[in-house]
Formats: sequence, C-alpha cells, structure tokens
Amino acid sequence: MDKIIDQSHIETFQKMVSDARKIVIVPHVNPDGDAIGSCLGMKKFLINYGKSAEVIIPNNFPDFLGWLPGSETIADFEKDPELVRQWIADADLLFMLDFNDLGRSEGLNKELSAFQGNTIMIDHHPNPTAQCKLMISYPEVSSTCELIFRLLHRAGFVQYIDKDAADAIYTGMMTDTGNFSYNASSPETYHIIAHLLEIGIDKDAIHSNVYHTFSEDRWRLIGHSLKEKMVILPEFRTGYISLTKAELDAYNFQSGDTEGLVNYPLMVKGIVFCVFFMEKDDQIKISLRSKGDFSVNEFSRAHFNGGGHNNAAGGHTKLNMDETIALFLALLPRYKSQLLSGN
Repeated sequence: MDKIIDQSHIETFQKMVSDARKIVIVPHVNPDGDAIGSCLGMKKFLINYGKSAEVIIPNNFPDFLGWLPGSETIADFEKDPELVRQWIADADLLFMLDFNDLGRSEGLNKELSAFQGNTIMIDHHPNPTAQCKLMISYPEVSSTCELIFRLLHRAGFVQYIDKDAADAIYTGMMTDTGNFSYNASSPETYHIIAHLLEIGIDKDAIHSNVYHTFSEDRWRLIGHSLKEKMVILPEFRTGYISLTKAELDAYNFQSGDTEGLVNYPLMVKGIVFCVFFMEKDDQIKISLRSKGDFSVNEFSRAHFNGGGHNNAAGGHTKLNMDETIALFLALLPRYKSQLLSGN
C-alpha cells in the first residue's frame, strides 16, 4: 500500500483510537454514499477492534443506502436530537468524515463545535477549515472511503475490516466516482478494490442494491427532468436541470431521488459543464459537474457559497429559482473561453 498518509498522522490515529472509550462518528448534512459508507465502515472497524462506536447524522440519508449493514442503528439528529446529544456528551472521541467545514454539519454545528474530547477529521475535499486535533485531508484520493481503507491498512488494522465494513467502503468508493467513471484514475484505487473482493464483497450485488432499486416515482421524476427541464446551451458547452419544490412534490420526492441527476447533461456530446438546481426549504441547492480542466470547485466557491472538487462540487443560494438561473446564465459569458477550450 502507498505511503501517501503522513506517518505522524498514522501514529496519532493509532493512539487516539487505542485510548478512546466511546466514539461517535458523523458525516455531512444530506449524507451520500461516501458519507454513509465511510461512517458505517469506520464503525464496524471500531467495533471489531473492541471499541464502543455509534453513527449520528444531521438528517436522513437516501433509501438506496438502507441495505447497508448497520444502517438501522444510525441516529438522525432531526428525528431524535436528545439521543444524539446524549451520545455526543458520553463520547471522548469524535470522527468527522467526508466533510472539512463544520458548517457542512448544519444543525449539528453547535454540538460538534462544543465537543471537548479528541476530534479526527478524515476527508478528501480541498481547503479544509475545521479545527480538529487530527486532520487527515488528502484531496487527491477518490473518496473518503478509499482514504479510510488506506489509513486502516497503513495503521495495521486491515484485519478488522470484515465483509460488512468492506461492503460499506466499496459502496462509498463506487458512488463517489460515478461507478469509477471519474476521479478514479489511481492504480491504488483498484488495488483496494482487489483487497475488498478478497475480503468477500459482491460488487455486482452492491451495484444492484444502489442503482437498481429506483421507485416508479423516481423514474418518472427523472423522465420529467430530462424531457421538460433539461436545457442544453451548446454555445457554452453547458447544460442544466432545475426542479422546484412543487415539481418534487408532484413525484412524491424522497431523499436520494435526484442522486446522479446532475450528470445527465454531461452525457450529451460536446457538453463539459452541467448544473442541477433544486429548490429546498428556503434556498436553492446546487450540484455542479464538469469534464477536463474546468473547475466547478472554483466556480461554486466564487458564486454559489460552495466548493468541492475540480470536477464535482456543490453550492447554494438564498435567491429564488428564477433569480438563481438568471445569475447562472449571466455568468456563463465570463467563462466562455475556458468552456470552449475544455476537453
């Protein structure tokens, strides 16, 4: 296994885990496959290592991740805030996985900021701002799940990764790379997959569990999005989709139903930049994807209060949907030369 993680981080991680009595693990708000996979993979490792560990989440996770072993034990802060607060109060070690800014925990921000025990952040997003006692941050790694496997392997803990943990880790790696179609060019990624296969994962079953369990409503929402709401702007090599709350409600929207929707315009020949706008509560949530050198991380950080990776990022705005789209369209001419020169 490679030596990407600093040896001092390995040693500090070993000591913090060894010394801990009760551990809590938390991902970012609206947790995705990498977030839930990394939390459940880490929890199962810790339990196998002899530790007490629990996963808490700021809000609900998508239904297509509900098959993961251990998902039924996760505590949702929105549904049971007192239980979550008690678990945090009892813990002496806190893991923050797949996010590097406390603001990404939204409702849990206050509780996490006040935590007095040891804190470990493990993440692969650039520009970390969270103040933790141990920060394991490597943006060049494809997913937080991959980073966790690398960490546990280097720390000499790989024997505590059983099939349940391996299932969770593979799920996060698969979903955060679009089934290994982007941000997955390192040979090390595939060496890790080989390790997980040797542990006993069934990658075909995992793929089916994640991608072949759509509800009828979800398929019809996707159909509506592509037929009625996808806009292609060939002059900017750009596409976008927008969905209002009324449209989501019309198709009985459930958490996770729009997962991957942002990628569809990017499948159109010649398109290098795509955006998905979704109305949620009092804001517009924004997902951005790109091909080649165009940085959606920089675009989102500059204009939509967000960030992420070079080719995959998120953001939000308090503008309404029409105002948000108008702003986005007004920005495109400024980036036209970059978009036209992209791969």
